[in-house]
Amino acid sequence: MKSVVGYPKDVIGLKLLGRPYVVGDEAFEMRSYLDLRYPLQDGVLSEISDRDIEVARHLLTHVVKSAEPGANDEICAVIGVPARASGANKALLLKMAQEVVHTALVVSEPFMVGYGLDKLNNTIIIDIGAGTTDICALKGTVPGPEDQVTLTKAGNYLDERLQNAILERHPELQMNTNVACAVKEQFSFVGAPGEAATFEFRAAGKPVRCDVTESVKVACEALMPDIIESIEILLRSFQPEYQATVLQNIVFAGGGSRIRGLAAYVKDKLRPFGNADVTCVKDPTFDGCRG
Repeated sequence: MKSVVGYPKDVIGLKLLGRPYVVGDEAFEMRSYLDLRYPLQDGVLSEISDRDIEVARHLLTHVVKSAEPGANDEICAVIGVPARASGANKALLLKMAQEVVHTALVVSEPFMVGYGLDKLNNTIIIDIGAGTTDICALKGTVPGPEDQVTLTKAGNYLDERLQNAILERHPELQMNTNVACAVKEQFSFVGAPGEAATFEFRAAGKPVRCDVTESVKVACEALMPDIIESIEILLRSFQPEYQATVLQNIVFAGGGSRIRGLAAYVKDKLRPFGNADVTCVKDPTFDGCRG
C-alpha cells in the first residue's frame, strides 16, 4: 500500500469520493480530483505542523482498521524508519503512533529485515525503498548510528532520473513520474540488458512505442555508486577476521531489490574485496514486516 492520503480538492471531489479522505493505492488511483499528501516522505514525518501530523494519523488509523482488531484487542505497532532517522523524528512518530495504538516501537527498517531473516551477525542489509536506501551492518547487537547509512537516492530518485533520461531522447513524449515509475517497475535492470525495453507512451495524445533500454540502464545504475561506497565503508568497520564472512552475507531488500541483475552487478563491484555472495530477499514486500 502506498503511504499516501488523498483529500478532495473541492465539493465535486467530495461528492465523487463520498468521504472526507481516502488512503493508499485507492487514493493514488483517484489522484485526478484529490490533493495527495505523503506524511511519511523519506520514511519519517515530512513536517511537524498540526496538519501533517493529522495526515499521518489518518494513515496510521487506516492501517490499524485494515487489521480488523477486535473490540478488546491490544493493538501493538512496530514502525520501520530509515536507518539514520533522527531522534527527534523517531520521538515525534512514536508520540503520534501512541495516540492510535496501545504500544508502539520504532525500529530501523534494514534491522527488521535482518531480524526476519535471522541474519543478525556479520551481515550487511541494503533496503532500497521509495524515499531512502538504508544500509545496516549487523554485528550481533542493536546497530548504532555508526553501523548504518541512509541515502536519499532510492525509488523516487530513480523515477525522476528515468523521466529525464527518456525525455532527453524523446522530448515529444508526454511524461511524468507516474509513467516513469510504470516503466521502472516493468523493466528496471543494471548491467547487461536481458532484452530490449520497449514501452507504449503518448505523444500529442497518440500512442507511440519507444525503446527505453538505455534510459532505464542509466537511471537504475545512478543508484549504484553511493550504495557500493556505503557497503565498502561498512565492510571495513567489521573486525578484519570477520570481513570475509560478511562478504558472504550481503542482502538486498525493499522494492528496489527487484532490479534485475542487481546481485551480480554488486558482486562484481565488490570483487577487489574478495568473493562476495550477494542475494536479494524472496519477498521484498513483506520480509521487513516479518522481522
